[in-house]
Amino acid sequence: MKHTRREFIKKSGCALSMVTLATQFQHFGLMSALAQDSETAQPENADAYKALVLVFMSGGNDGNNTLIPNHNDATVSNYSSYAAARNTQGLALAQNQLLPISVPRMNGLTYGLHPSFGPVTGGINNGIHELWAQQKLAIVPNCGTLVRPTSKSQYQGRTVPLPYQLFSHSDQVSQFQAGFAGSQAFTGWGGRISDRMTIGNNPNGLIPMVTSISGAQLFTAGQTTLPMAVNNAGTSLSSVLNPLGFGTSTAQQARLTAFNQLRTMDLNSNYVKAASHVTNLAMKANQALSAFQEVTVPFPTSSIGLQLKQVARIIKKRTDLSVNRQIFYVQIGSFDTHTNQVANQATLLSQFSQAARAFYDEMGAQNVQNDVTLFTLSDFGRTFNPAGTGGAVGSDHAWGNHLFVLGGAVMGGDFYGGNAANGTPFPTLAFNGPDDADSGTNARGRWIPTTSVDQYAATLARWFGLPENQMASVFPNINNFSTSNLMFMP
Repeated sequence: MKHTRREFIKKSGCALSMVTLATQFQHFGLMSALAQDSETAQPENADAYKALVLVFMSGGNDGNNTLIPNHNDATVSNYSSYAAARNTQGLALAQNQLLPISVPRMNGLTYGLHPSFGPVTGGINNGIHELWAQQKLAIVPNCGTLVRPTSKSQYQGRTVPLPYQLFSHSDQVSQFQAGFAGSQAFTGWGGRISDRMTIGNNPNGLIPMVTSISGAQLFTAGQTTLPMAVNNAGTSLSSVLNPLGFGTSTAQQARLTAFNQLRTMDLNSNYVKAASHVTNLAMKANQALSAFQEVTVPFPTSSIGLQLKQVARIIKKRTDLSVNRQIFYVQIGSFDTHTNQVANQATLLSQFSQAARAFYDEMGAQNVQNDVTLFTLSDFGRTFNPAGTGGAVGSDHAWGNHLFVLGGAVMGGDFYGGNAANGTPFPTLAFNGPDDADSGTNARGRWIPTTSVDQYAATLARWFGLPENQMASVFPNINNFSTSNLMFMP
């Protein structure tokens, strides 16, 4: 059966496993070259390696049970106020279970992390709690989607622009991943950073700057680039780009020879030239990945553990892939704990902590611990007021949440972000209090964020190397806030 040249190229291109041709055409091809304009800047030390790794806690992690006051000081929210709100319905954690952390910004008051952040039964490491004392773990309390700084009276009076569709999963996920609130978005802040930094930082990269280990996500989508998407560590790196149909048989080798020859033809057409270039890069990347070296630190076999292990594998091949900057997306789900929260959240936070610690240790083994920063996002926080009682107790959709950043370069061991009404970055734990969005019988403890996701993301982007003159183009609302640097990164 005869095939036209177009059919042959189409079928051969489809044989490349992964989504290389689909996701990299804009990244490497003509459209990307035309779209990247003179505003694209090359920052200082563009040849030094750096990576950002986003762990998205899908469903809305309950920050109120992740970070808890562990003191009895009467001047600020304390453990007693926490327990009074949650203990009756069975949602409060016992104070003697908390993992204590001392917080300089809170005048040395002690707070507590969820016990799953420490050593756990069947765990492979000590978790991330001990990184706090090593000043490699930082927390940004009460961070969330904001169009501009918003007080309780402004929220209730609707006198300032508010995030689009507050408390909706899909809309709040989009706003966290887009890096701005108030309207719908079609690109994410990871993708937009890649748009502006790829040419100056990864000019010879064999793969895109952005990689997802959890499918297509708004965070990774840019205006002129799309991400690479690969499976977790259950798939060997030697297989993620391996072209199909080009084996060792006579027929398969003849097909490869013909395929290579066809990619040298009709290069006067910009589109054919771009497609041929993309395919060449995919073939080179496959060659670079075909002999990868396995990571040395043991990783848990949970979904998040396998995702972070694959990230670590790719980082280990950074030199062979000719990349100086990389952004990764991984995800851990099932945080929408309307019921059975105590047991379910404990399991999820344990999986996150064990995987994040293994990843941190592996970055140390690769000697890039200071060059790789892992951070969390989630849909939103959850209500301080429990939903249900007993074993079925949970919590509902809320607003501000506590976010975590860890890595060798992190200025850890402290809280960062704007102050709440009580003069600290930790909200007042009181229904109908100054930080609760609602009043009266409707008050459930939905904390109005005092730090925006824009500020949080911009702090990470600046460390990553995004030029200052590109900050507002990546984060359109950033100038609505007094600072774009929360100072948890150098």
